Amino acid sequence: MFTEFVPTQEMLRQFLSERGFAVVCLNGSMNMEERKRVQEAFAHEARILISTDAGGEGLNLQFCHVVINYDIPWNPMRLEQRIGRVDRIGQTHTVRAINFVFEHSVEHRVQEVLEQKLAVIFEEFGIDKTGDVLDSAQAGRMFDELYIEAILNPDKVEESVDNVVTRLQEQVRESRETALVLGIPEDLDPGEAQRLLAHPLPHWIETMTVTWLRSRSDVAKVMSDEYKAKAELIRNEGIHNVWRLTWPDGKTMEGSFTQSSSLRTHHLGLEEPRIRGLAMRLPRFVPGQPVPIVSIPGLAREIQGVWSLWRISIATSEWSRRRIMPLFLADSGKVYTPTARHIWDQLLVADPTVHSVLDGKSSQDAFAQLQEAAEEHGKPIYEALMQEHRARIAREREKAEYAFAARRKAIQRIGLPQVRSYRLNLLVQEEQNFQEQMEHRAQAYPEMVPLLILRVMSEGVFMR
Repeated sequence: MFTEFVPTQEMLRQFLSERGFAVVCLNGSMNMEERKRVQEAFAHEARILISTDAGGEGLNLQFCHVVINYDIPWNPMRLEQRIGRVDRIGQTHTVRAINFVFEHSVEHRVQEVLEQKLAVIFEEFGIDKTGDVLDSAQAGRMFDELYIEAILNPDKVEESVDNVVTRLQEQVRESRETALVLGIPEDLDPGEAQRLLAHPLPHWIETMTVTWLRSRSDVAKVMSDEYKAKAELIRNEGIHNVWRLTWPDGKTMEGSFTQSSSLRTHHLGLEEPRIRGLAMRLPRFVPGQPVPIVSIPGLAREIQGVWSLWRISIATSEWSRRRIMPLFLADSGKVYTPTARHIWDQLLVADPTVHSVLDGKSSQDAFAQLQEAAEEHGKPIYEALMQEHRARIAREREKAEYAFAARRKAIQRIGLPQVRSYRLNLLVQEEQNFQEQMEHRAQAYPEMVPLLILRVMSEGVFMR
């Protein structure tokens, strides 16, 4: 059962407990350990879980299949997130969602009209892309304004909903057009081609590589000139400049670029292993490190909070996988995943302005809040990595079992009993050694590393 308010949660707990139901509660005041204990109690002992929207994300409740929304959030995406805690991949029962709403109320009327209008957007753009826009800080503000307007002017409900839907359509359209910042659609129109040509990624790669090599040149002074890392302009050919890059091991690269653009050589691209290695070796954020306060062009005024980038990975003795997760924690305390991705996209195409840094305590507090949120929202990514790892181990076991069975069958056909027995013993030992190796290879070590943390503020805040 979901409700938006802690007092309502307490009222429901008391009401149900007095009638003999085993009830547990979950809300935003609980830490990760307390939330885990509540989830375990609900899975084994309690019959009813009453949660605020703090349980709308990150929880896996697929062991149950009935969701009751005691009160309806204004943003319909919050409703989908609540139901999504139960209606997950692996759910074996039909999920029932029961929504409590006052019939013939303004809230009921808005919900009816909004559902009809959103269905059109879902059909036009797809539920995933529309869901990304709905689950954002900007959308939350739009729905707040919608319900306030509907309460003040109940006769103009449809007009108010139409205005919000039009704004959502524009945002979804813009989101779809800018989603492939580094990708190429199947049908590349001239406008999209021009946008990709103007993208600053080549310039970033040039700056990253040249800066790293120049920094290494100071360290390499004790080495011979032959192996000194450096980046130098070796000649000028009209509008074309020719660069030579010398790496610490002595390997050199050459490439050219025009004075009005970034490098136009395949050497300075992510397909080059050395440069790709530089891009992957992002330094980790250290707790207590000052957090920059920045404004990013193109962000709505209501997007204010702490943005971060995390690397989630698992490693075994011979295999590793990693994922990068952006995370945005708004000042309201809510996590907006689509907004986090939107900020990441804006950082790719716009230059942020650094205004100052948070003091030491504020930086530590921001990191602590983000770490708790990252542990919750990074859990599905970690579980996906572990599932991929287990599937890989299972495939190897299956292939080995098939091979051992085929060899055992062949040995059984040997006529001499002594030879057959000797070969079978060797095969048993080999199987035992293989199983021990697989047990060792199945052990995976998780890691969650913060790479970047920014305090994001609206440009208007600094212009006042």
